[in-house]
Amino acid sequence: MGPFDYIQKKGSKALKPQPAQIRKEIISTHPHARKALSSKPKRTNTRTVPAADKTRQPDLASLHPSKSGKQGPKKRLFSAQFCLQSDSDDDTSEETLEASSKRSRVSASVEPASNRQVRCKKLFSEDEEDTRNMVHAAEIATLRRPTKYKAAFPNDPQATNILLHYPSELAEERYELVVPIQSDDFKPLEDIKEVLEIIATHYLPPTETSMLKDDSHGLLRKLKRSIDRRYGNDYVKLIEEWNDRIAMLSKDGTIGKVLDGLHSLDLRLIERILTQTYSRTVSLHVGLLRHYENGTDNVYGELLPKFISSILRRDTKMNSTHVFVDLGSGVGNVVLQAALEIGCESWGCEMMDNACDLAELQEKEFRARCRLWGVSAGSVRLERGDFLENVAIGKVLKTADVVLVNNQAFTPELNEGLISLFLDLKEGCQIVSLKSFVPSGHKITSRNLYRACNVLDVVEKRYYSACVSWTDAPGTYYVSTKDSSKVKLFANDM
Repeated sequence: MGPFDYIQKKGSKALKPQPAQIRKEIISTHPHARKALSSKPKRTNTRTVPAADKTRQPDLASLHPSKSGKQGPKKRLFSAQFCLQSDSDDDTSEETLEASSKRSRVSASVEPASNRQVRCKKLFSEDEEDTRNMVHAAEIATLRRPTKYKAAFPNDPQATNILLHYPSELAEERYELVVPIQSDDFKPLEDIKEVLEIIATHYLPPTETSMLKDDSHGLLRKLKRSIDRRYGNDYVKLIEEWNDRIAMLSKDGTIGKVLDGLHSLDLRLIERILTQTYSRTVSLHVGLLRHYENGTDNVYGELLPKFISSILRRDTKMNSTHVFVDLGSGVGNVVLQAALEIGCESWGCEMMDNACDLAELQEKEFRARCRLWGVSAGSVRLERGDFLENVAIGKVLKTADVVLVNNQAFTPELNEGLISLFLDLKEGCQIVSLKSFVPSGHKITSRNLYRACNVLDVVEKRYYSACVSWTDAPGTYYVSTKDSSKVKLFANDM
């Protein structure tokens, strides 16, 4: 990967090179982080990368007076910030709420933004439009697909389906009580178990949680026992008991009060919503994503939720007022996670048509799932096309706070084009990448003063197992911050 060729500034005197500010930092990731969401396959579209534009350089001439005392011509102005308002209905601009509930747990060791409202405004609304068109579990795991699924309770032929109540008062999901023939297919009973455990842990007051999760007589324990013994009729009755209890706690405002005390979401809940969204959309059409072309920019893998959570919370310290951009966003997994976990305005850009189609399906299902769970998310904007040329992406980058680029398999030419794009970022914007945009051992000198990579301050970090889809081995990633001060200081000393 190479940034722009350096441009020699005529008449400048040689100065002692300044070492590049590349620091190393090791982060810890949970060794057993689950591999949620299947990997993004490789893309087939091709991208025409424009040749390096030597006119796109940091504006240093205005900071470096000429020998005659007159100010030299400007090479390039630093871009002014472009303000972009979020179109979210969900409330990242609400007044500061009460302090976070002691029972809330965030996915990384960073205090959540106190002004984020987790509870969805429509939690107890009678408007079911958001959930009316969602994909129910019974539509993807059913006995109508006999080569894929079989009855979970064959000895109880009447125990064939259930309705499962979620925190949103009017929302229920249909499930057929089936088990997959292949172990890697969607498992309805496991999905139900996860839903119940998450609601019991994070949506209810401690007394209700203790009662439902009691090891001897709790409802969750009874459900497990009915599955182990294959008592289908008992299982159905227990789900009906659950539904009645959750409906009552929704109606009397108990669940709403718990959500009002939260200003962040637990990672387990985040992963469940993302996994439900993915399994009901992308998984049904994953064959569309199996075509790729080796040796092009359209080869990539997926960064897994635990890793993304650490990036959003610990590395970049995002909050709900920030703007997130994913360049090369595939089916939109990371864009949706940022909107849900942080509550921020979240953008993605992808050039593969099939991936874009699936990303749009995911976004629609994601909104329904958030309503089902009674939680808010930031606005989501998915763009099609080449992120080097997309007008909307070019504008939002000027106001972005965090930019993610999974450039693990990008060609040097594309990485070079990205550096030119980064010149428009505002000061302090952070870029997270799998490969550094600053060459190893790079130093600022009078000969390379106008190289675009000089405005990036880079920190090298380490990730460990279960962080990326293509390997379990550890690796490195980089967090670069747009910081023109060291270049300006160097120029002033010339």
